[in-house]
Amino acid sequence: MSNLIVHGGTPLRGRIIPSANKNAVLPVLCATLLTSEPLRLLGVPDITDVRKILEIFRALGSEVRMDYASGTLELHHHATEFDAARHRLPEEMRSSIMLVPPLLARFGVARLEDNVKGCTLGVREIDPHVEVFRRFGGSVERAEGSLLVRSAGRLVPTDHWLDYASVTTTENFVLCAAAAPGTSVLTNAACEPHVQEFCRFMQMIGVAIEGVGTSRLMVHGGGTLRGGEFRFDEDFHEITTFLALGAITGGDVAVRNTAPGNFPLIDRTFAKFGVRVTHEDGWSRAHCDGPLTVQTPFTSNVLTKVEAAPWPYFPVDLLPIFIALGVRARGNAMFWNKVYDGAMGWTGELSKFGAHVFLSDPHRLITFGGNPLAPAVVESPYIIRVAIALFMVAASIEGRSEIRNATPIRRAHPRFVENLRSLGAQTEWTSEE
Repeated sequence: MSNLIVHGGTPLRGRIIPSANKNAVLPVLCATLLTSEPLRLLGVPDITDVRKILEIFRALGSEVRMDYASGTLELHHHATEFDAARHRLPEEMRSSIMLVPPLLARFGVARLEDNVKGCTLGVREIDPHVEVFRRFGGSVERAEGSLLVRSAGRLVPTDHWLDYASVTTTENFVLCAAAAPGTSVLTNAACEPHVQEFCRFMQMIGVAIEGVGTSRLMVHGGGTLRGGEFRFDEDFHEITTFLALGAITGGDVAVRNTAPGNFPLIDRTFAKFGVRVTHEDGWSRAHCDGPLTVQTPFTSNVLTKVEAAPWPYFPVDLLPIFIALGVRARGNAMFWNKVYDGAMGWTGELSKFGAHVFLSDPHRLITFGGNPLAPAVVESPYIIRVAIALFMVAASIEGRSEIRNATPIRRAHPRFVENLRSLGAQTEWTSEE
């Protein structure tokens, strides 16, 4: 395991160039298997999940040239082969499930570990994916320790209405539809910025998609797909994270941001804690006039709320970051996770710092902020931005703290510690066997 040590109490100041969004990069990498033409991807981050997928590609015989220093990846899948008897997709990444459609399209079969998983956010079923595979003509059966997905011939187009706007299920639908001759329609599609970025890549390689950024996608599939060059946007999660780190430490951090159109609701959520965000000349900054303070709503007899749900709601992945702000801000606030049933269990760790929080049910938490806090040793669950939220609280407290099991940060944020040090943070990784 890897732990983070931080000597907190230093205001963080400086500029950050954020990396690309893991949740855009991984589905795009999976989608590259749909074409046998050469591809060049720019801005690919050096994170563990990227390395795992590239290992899969090499094992399948693909040509892979990755320059992690520049973030440039060259891929050519013209000699790729898949043998269901030998090749399995890793269970450590939930994104493995998005390799199924391109493998079905090219080889008619995919083999997936039975317990594919990602962050420990509660029950995360794969039934919606199984339903999508079947609607496109695939069959799904259990084998020993794995799932076998097969297709007899080409996938067939379909119309489908999701019962929940799932990001990965939406992307799997588009991947299947790209290989199915004809028009497929998805209603209640996810429309997060990383889903839109994934759709732009699909359009670049020759898939006609209507409705990008809305809840209804129309995909015209079955054509010959091409290669090309694609550059990833900055990760709005990482932009928000570093803005929040500047705010919680009383510093001044500017973050490169070429897509401020994704930020109006995030900016308004910062404002609920007395933080003003500005976007100028491709850079975003968070400003605090005095200590963090929860702003009283116009309806003063209700709590200030942060409600997280599928886009265009406030992004659920960012909720832990704002819980950290709520712990430090003067006043009380409620945080409502409308997506995952197991994503709030970590909040008891905040009490080790001396924070006062109340978990009213599996989905709702109240912070009673502004109390004196002390450094502590805390345990992070396997959730990327929970580890970061615990780090944020520690960074705002003078003294030595330790975030144990902080490894998931490496899944999404390359050079995290190096970036923090460039802002003046005193922090380091330690390893423990």
